[in-house]
Amino acid sequence: MKKKYMILILLLIILLGAFYWFWQSKKDKGEVVSDTTGDEIIPSTSTNPLDNKPNINPIDQTNPFKNIKTNPFE
Repeated sequence: MKKKYMILILLLIILLGAFYWFWQSKKDKGEVVSDTTGDEIIPSTSTNPLDNKPNINPIDQTNPFKNIKTNPFE
């Protein structure tokens, strides 16, 4: 009977030690101290997808025939 209690107490101590070790390892992973600010880590990028859109409006385009001096159809 005494042997059962000793085994039970020993298992309880091992389980408590494993729980404490697991809890401390999870706690330490979340605490990261950094000397840099967020601006140095993350580059500033534009989130607008239309910043680099092609200009397909024909009114905004210039005359593609720049080197023609006279109108050949007159």
